[in-house]
Amino acid sequence: MLYQRSSALFKAAQNVIPGGVNSPVRAFKAVGGTPIFAHSAKGAYVYDADGNRYIDYINSWGPMLLGHAYPPVVDAVIEKAKQGTSFGMPTEIETQIAELAVSMVPNIDKIRFVNSGTEACMSAVRLARGFTGKEKIIKFAGCYHGHSDAFLIQAGSGAVTFGSPNSPGVTEGTAKDTLLATFNDIHNVRSLIEANTDEIACIIIEPVAGNMGCIPPKDDFLKQLRALCDAHQILLIFDEVMTGFRLAKGGAQELYGVNADIVCFGKVIGGGLPVGAFAARDEIMNHLAPLGKVYQAGTLSGNPLAMAAGLAMLTSIENDQDLFKRLEDKTAYLHKGCAEVLNKHKITHTINRKGSMISIHFSETEVVDFSSAAQGNNETFKSFFHGMLNEGIYIAPSAFETWFITDALSYDDLDATISAVEKVAQTL
Repeated sequence: MLYQRSSALFKAAQNVIPGGVNSPVRAFKAVGGTPIFAHSAKGAYVYDADGNRYIDYINSWGPMLLGHAYPPVVDAVIEKAKQGTSFGMPTEIETQIAELAVSMVPNIDKIRFVNSGTEACMSAVRLARGFTGKEKIIKFAGCYHGHSDAFLIQAGSGAVTFGSPNSPGVTEGTAKDTLLATFNDIHNVRSLIEANTDEIACIIIEPVAGNMGCIPPKDDFLKQLRALCDAHQILLIFDEVMTGFRLAKGGAQELYGVNADIVCFGKVIGGGLPVGAFAARDEIMNHLAPLGKVYQAGTLSGNPLAMAAGLAMLTSIENDQDLFKRLEDKTAYLHKGCAEVLNKHKITHTINRKGSMISIHFSETEVVDFSSAAQGNNETFKSFFHGMLNEGIYIAPSAFETWFITDALSYDDLDATISAVEKVAQTL
């Protein structure tokens, strides 16, 4: 494929935007080469500035559950824009989408809308600290909860040591209150709690990890986390920015039968516009201003265009009884086809999937946490990524990101993807 226009656009962008991108992974730094610039998208396809068409497995990093330019969402945004784009005042549609979200998700009474998943997770942790009166939090290595300071923490020297910053600008004082745990290892979590008795406000987790590739929780890991939190008066936060309204109508809580104390949303809940949200039962949410003393605010929170897009998306999900079965079937079909090809060519790999999230790890071992994900062969992934791109398949430009399946994908699209894997596999 030719990428002349994308190359020129990237060169121009680097003069005025740091690294030429407004989010680092878009720069292709992990895979090399020049990023492609999107021009338009429709259904299962994205078209770049050079006119190339790709079958899209990024789907704006998850929001496009029903496909790009989904007509009910587009129509809702257009009609709402005619009435004004922002007011800084309450609007009826905020209540409408809040009522629908609360009715779809288990164990929540109230929801507060913000502008991003980062903001949702940051606010949820502040609320947990305000509610419990405790300061420390536990997060898991490899789980990404946005770029708030408290989340940009790497491991210390041992299982019960404090974390240290892995980004300049994050202070040691902030890092000391974040404890790093190992995903899918309940014994590790228990040791952290025991070493910090009565100091931990919350545990925050992606119930199905998507930022070290797709990694589902093992066995009863989430139920064991729930039990630990109950035993030690710790709030359990599910970061469902990826999984919310994607794995089930009620997200991972519904899918796994585990209730979190606070749930964070993003991506699907905004229908492709910038939206985040966090939700909990009344006794927790009532600690938020203006009812309580935990302050959180946002000029564009509840923006009418974003609320219109989200309401149209959630309404479509609510009314489609077969949606999640179709998505799971398509993902399973893709999994089977890719595995058969890679096995035939004796390419070392493991595939993880849950619902409409899937990842190919070029690893010899089972991938269950960040450490095992990091053992994958990144050079093989780079070759695989560029090979797929040249075949018209757009996957995440990082081995540590999940693929997202959209309902707009046809089985012909899936077959074309599997055929592309066949061609690329012959070159690996």
